Amino acid sequence: MRDRDRNTAPPRARTRLKKLRLLVILGPLALLAAVSTAFGMMMAVASDLPALENEPAYRTSADTRNSILVDAHGETIGRLVSEKNRVFVKYDDIAPAMRSAIVAVEDERYATNNGVDLRGIARAFTQDIVQQRAAQGGSTITQQFVKNALEAQSQRTVFQKVRESALAYHLTRRWGKKKILQEYLNSIYFGNGAYGIEAAAETYFGQEPDLAAVGCGKPTRPPCASLLRPWEAAFLAGIVASPSGFDPVTNPRDSTARRAVVLKKMLDQGYIDREQYETSLAKPMPDTPRAPTLDAKLGSEYFVSWVRQQLVDRYGAQRAFEGGLKVRTTLDLELQQAAEVAVRNYLPGPNGPTASLVAIDNDSGEVRAMVSGTKEFTDAPFNLATQGQRQPGSVFKPFILAEALKQGVGPGKVYPSRKRYFCVTKNKSGKGCRETFEVNNFESTYVGQRTLGNALTYSDNSVYAAAGIELGTKKVARLAERMGIRSPVSSNLAMTLGGLKQGVTPLDMAHAYETFATGGKRVTGSLGSSENGPVGITRVLGKNGDPIKDGVNKTNRIDVLSQGQAEQATAVMSTVVQQGTGKRAAFGEFAAGKTGTTENSGDAWFVGFTDRLTVAVWVGYPDELKPMETEFRGGPVEGGTFPALIWRDFQIAANASIDKRAAADRERRGLPPVGASGTSGASGSSEPLPTPSAEGDVVPEGGGTGDGGKPDGAGAPDGTGGGQQPKPAAPEAGGNATPAPAPNPTPATPAPATPPAQSATPPATPPASGTGGGVAAP
Repeated sequence: MRDRDRNTAPPRARTRLKKLRLLVILGPLALLAAVSTAFGMMMAVASDLPALENEPAYRTSADTRNSILVDAHGETIGRLVSEKNRVFVKYDDIAPAMRSAIVAVEDERYATNNGVDLRGIARAFTQDIVQQRAAQGGSTITQQFVKNALEAQSQRTVFQKVRESALAYHLTRRWGKKKILQEYLNSIYFGNGAYGIEAAAETYFGQEPDLAAVGCGKPTRPPCASLLRPWEAAFLAGIVASPSGFDPVTNPRDSTARRAVVLKKMLDQGYIDREQYETSLAKPMPDTPRAPTLDAKLGSEYFVSWVRQQLVDRYGAQRAFEGGLKVRTTLDLELQQAAEVAVRNYLPGPNGPTASLVAIDNDSGEVRAMVSGTKEFTDAPFNLATQGQRQPGSVFKPFILAEALKQGVGPGKVYPSRKRYFCVTKNKSGKGCRETFEVNNFESTYVGQRTLGNALTYSDNSVYAAAGIELGTKKVARLAERMGIRSPVSSNLAMTLGGLKQGVTPLDMAHAYETFATGGKRVTGSLGSSENGPVGITRVLGKNGDPIKDGVNKTNRIDVLSQGQAEQATAVMSTVVQQGTGKRAAFGEFAAGKTGTTENSGDAWFVGFTDRLTVAVWVGYPDELKPMETEFRGGPVEGGTFPALIWRDFQIAANASIDKRAAADRERRGLPPVGASGTSGASGSSEPLPTPSAEGDVVPEGGGTGDGGKPDGAGAPDGTGGGQQPKPAAPEAGGNATPAPAPNPTPATPAPATPPAQSATPPATPPASGTGGGVAAP
C-alpha cells in the first residue's frame, strides 16, 4: 500500500521534486562558476594594476615604435611618427574651467560614481549579444583612462568592458578622484601631436596674446593649462571624443559646433553662468595651428592622413603612433600618380580652380586613389576628398532615378519639360502658396516633354524636380544615405536638383555610385570608418608582425537596390556618356555616370563608373564658393568639361596600369598571356595618357556638353562619343522603354597642349558647402 501511495503521487508534486533535486545539484556548480569567474577577474585586475600605478609604464615606453603604412602592393607610403609632445602637470596646475569642461562632457556624474557606469555595461551586452557587434560607449572617465593606459582601444568585447569596469572600481578606491582626473588629462590625445592637457594648451593657445604675455609653459612661468578660460577649456574638452572628427585643422565647422555643445553642458550643470556662457560662445576659435608633419610618400599624404584618423579612432593615439603597427592599406601608388597627372594636366595653376578625385575598386570597395587639389599638404592640410562638403548639383539625380525604379516607375515614364513652380508653404487659409520653388532648365531650354531616362541623359531639371517631389523627397534622401552618402541629406524641395542644406564629399559620392556598379550592393569593410564608409585598410599586424584580433578586413555587402534596378539605372546612366552631357568622359570602353553643375558654376562634378572602378571628380575653388564662368576656354566650367575630361584621362591610365600589372603577374606564375582586357572586367586601354589640346580637350566640342536640359537635337551624336560600348539595357519596370544608345564613331585626334587660363587667388576662408535652401541647381 505504501509503494502504491508513493507511485501515485500527483504529477505536479513529482515535477516540483525534480526541480528541487536539480537545484540542489546545479546550485553549488553555479556558485563555483561564479566564484571562479570573480577570482579570474580579480586576478586580471591584480595583474593590470602595476601597469597603471607605475606611471612611466604608460607615459613613455622604452619599446615604442613607429607604425608603418604600405600600399596595396606592399610599397611603403608612410609612417605614423610619435612627436612625444607631452608635458605632465599636477592637478592644481590644471585650470578649474578645464576640469569642469571635461567632466561636463565626458562624465557628468564623475564626482559621485564609483568609477563604473552600469548603463554602459548594459549597453555593451545589448550591442555585443543582440546587435552582434562590438560594444561601445558609456564609459566613465576612469574607464577611459584604464582603456587608454592598457591600450585596449580595439578590444570592445563584453569581457573587456567588464574587466575595465572592475579595474576602474578598484582604481577609484585606491587613487581617488583628483589623481584619476589628473592622470586622465595628462594622458589623452588632443590631436595635432598634442598628448596631455599642457601640450594641448600650448599647441592651440600658446600664441594667444593673454597666454603669450605671461610666457606660459616656460621655466619659472605658470603652465599654460593653468590659464585656460571657459571657451578654451570647452574647445579642448570637445576634441577628446574624436581627435580626428573634431580636429580644428581639418574640421573647423564641426569643432566649433562641438565647443558649443560643451559650453551648453557646462551651463546646464552649473559650472558657468549665463553671462559666461554667452561670452564664451561669442569668442573666436583659436588660430588654427599648423598640422604636425606627416611622414608620407609624396602624393599619398591626404590618403595617409585619412587612414591615420581611422587608426587613431580604432586603436587609440598611443598604439597608433607608438605601437609599431604594420598597416596594409588599399592605395595603389601607380593609380594615385595617374590621378594626380590627370588633375594637373587640366588644372596646373595654383590660383585657379582645383580638383579632387577619389577612385574606388568596385569589387572590394577599396579606395585606390585620392587627390585633394594641387597644393602641397603642408600648405593645405584640409582634405577636399574626405571633408570638402560641396553641393552636388545634378550628380544627385541618379538617386531620384533609383528611387523611381524601387517604386516601380520605369525610365520610360513621360514628364513635362517646362518651367515649373512647386508650392513650398501654403497660405494660412490653405489656398495659394506663400512660398514657391521655381525650377528652370539650363539656358531655359525645354522640349515639351521627356522620359525620365532621357531627362537624365540631358540633365533636365524640370523633369527631375517633378519626379523627386512626386516620389517623396524623404524617401529619396533615405535611399541616398543607404547607398553611401554619410552627411545628412535634407528633404527640402531643392534637394531634387542637388541643392542640399549640407554638401557631400567626393569620397561619399564615389561610394554611393559604386552601389550602382556592384549591382545594388553597398560595399563596406570591418576595418573602415565607424560610419561604414569606403575601405582604406585591409590588414593590421602587431609590432613584431604578429596577427592581432580582428586585424584582417572583412568585406560587407549590403543590399540596397535589386540587381535589376541597378542594371536599369546603369543603362540610363551610360547614355549620359554616349550622347548626353558627359560625352567628354567617353574613352572607348563601357562607362556610365552623371555630370553636375551648381548655380553660377560654383561646383562642377562628374561621377561615374566602369566595370572596374568608380570615380568621383569635383572641380571648384577650395577656399570659397566662387563662380567659374570663364575658366573653361573662356566659358563656364560645367560637369561635362574639366571633371569629365579628368575622369576620362584617369580611367585610361588606370586601365593601362591594371592590365600591365595583371600581365606581369600571369607571366610570373607561368600562365599564358590573355587579351588586353586582362582578367578583371572591362578591357583597359593600353594607349598612353592623352595630352590636353590647346583648349583643354582632346575631343571635338559637339552638342550636349552643358549640364541641365539641353534639347534633344543639341545632344545628338556627332562623333564625340569616343567609341563608347554600352552594356545591354535591362528590362524595364512597368513596360517603359530606355532611350536607345546612338552609334559611336571614332574620336578625333587631339591637338597640341596649352594650359587653360587661371583666375586670381581666393582669400583663405573655410570651404563653403552651399545654401541649398530652394535654389534650383542647373
